[in-house]
Amino acid sequence: MKTNILQYMDEAASRTPDRVAFADDTLSLTFSEFRERARRVGSWLMSRGADSEPVIIFMKRSPLTLTAFFGTVSAGCYYVPIDVEMPRTRIELILETTKARYMLVDETTKDTSAELSFEGERLLYESLPEDVDEEGLIRIREKALDVDPIYVLFTSGSTGVPKGVVGYHRGVIDYAETLTEALGFDENCVFGMQAPLYLDACMKEVYSTLKFGAKTWLIPAECFLFPAKLVEYLNDHEINTVCWVVSALTMISGFGTFDIVKPKYLRKIAFGSEVFPIRQFKLWREAAPEADFYNLYGPTEATGMSCYYPVDREFADDEVIPIGKPFKNTEIFLLDAEGNAVPDGTEGEICIRGTCLTKGYYRNPEKTAEVFTANPLRPEYEDRIYHTGDLGYRRDGLLYFASRKDHQIKHMGHRIELGEIESDTNRIDGVSTCACVFFRENEKIVLYYAGTVDKKTLTQELKKRLPRYMVPNAIRQLEKMPLLPNGKLDRMKLKDMYLESKKSK
Repeated sequence: MKTNILQYMDEAASRTPDRVAFADDTLSLTFSEFRERARRVGSWLMSRGADSEPVIIFMKRSPLTLTAFFGTVSAGCYYVPIDVEMPRTRIELILETTKARYMLVDETTKDTSAELSFEGERLLYESLPEDVDEEGLIRIREKALDVDPIYVLFTSGSTGVPKGVVGYHRGVIDYAETLTEALGFDENCVFGMQAPLYLDACMKEVYSTLKFGAKTWLIPAECFLFPAKLVEYLNDHEINTVCWVVSALTMISGFGTFDIVKPKYLRKIAFGSEVFPIRQFKLWREAAPEADFYNLYGPTEATGMSCYYPVDREFADDEVIPIGKPFKNTEIFLLDAEGNAVPDGTEGEICIRGTCLTKGYYRNPEKTAEVFTANPLRPEYEDRIYHTGDLGYRRDGLLYFASRKDHQIKHMGHRIELGEIESDTNRIDGVSTCACVFFRENEKIVLYYAGTVDKKTLTQELKKRLPRYMVPNAIRQLEKMPLLPNGKLDRMKLKDMYLESKKSK
């Protein structure tokens, strides 16, 4: 039984040393090269005095960045990835929260890092020494426990204030083992990674690659601006497995890309982060008829993914794809506002328990205590659960996502789920994706959408489908929807856009 994530790296390097593990358009690393670089990073950090502490990784998205992650863990420390695309204020908040003494940078980020209020030591990756402290690495490994932290990943946060989620060995190992078994990954997988490296979403490809000796292509971010180019990239590199946010998939299907080019090699397509509109999902099923599709659900606070559903049937336009059943060694249950379990068919807050739960938020015990609580269904002993803030329901033994708790509104005397409006909008021809925002001060619902249908036609269709009190007060068409770094819709940005438009009039 594994107790340390570095075992994946060691075993892959021993079993398939010369096989390419991670690659992008400028660099590829074999498993042996990957391990060697990670060990050099670990030795370097140890030589500087790093010990059981956070290390900032401020590097461009590259296979080398992943070696910095594993090198940090080799030194007995935990990595904190930040990205040059993050807002300056967010980066400064992360630096202040972690109070890290070391930051790994590269030639592309060193100048930007010098502008930050970081008082520790910057280590330039390109100056990485050749030396490996074999004895030191062994000593660190021998004293490591499976409850030790691996990373601190800062979530977007609905309030705009980032919270650092602390992941640890046992939770990530459990995640890697159960995820890969449920989705049927193996050594023949060629992954196409979409996620930024500072999000937990990238772990699906990273740990699957190391576990099986598979291969991952880090797809350039600019490809996601051009849907046809993106599908051509998948074909050129014979990528057969993707684990993407729904917005990345609907960007392709919603703009007629499959009329130009179709994915030739995709055999596994996992998706998550948002509800997949059925009309867009059907376009993907038609374009990749040989692929298996999986709906994934889970928060960063539960090591990324907690629940999955192999899509094994056709769905009507008015149906919702279930999020399915929990992974092994994970329990998901629904609670009402009083902490009671709800019966099947009734909405409740999705709560999670198991090894998958992370250690909470870094240096933030108050926020941790708000959502990581004692299990009200097991008062006899200490049993920790995580409150997701998501609402769901069970039907026929399967779990369904309903909405966020904070997406319930009171409008014209009626309680409304914004998700219901979005669901009906997504069923209208010519809509590729949409989102609603609500302004409580004047009780106004604003609908934003991307697609080819015009606003007048869309308004008429919504009036046919929705009660009068649910019809949006304003509709705005966009070329593309704004997204958060994790791929989810940026609803705060939509609110800001609407307020700015009103000011300019």
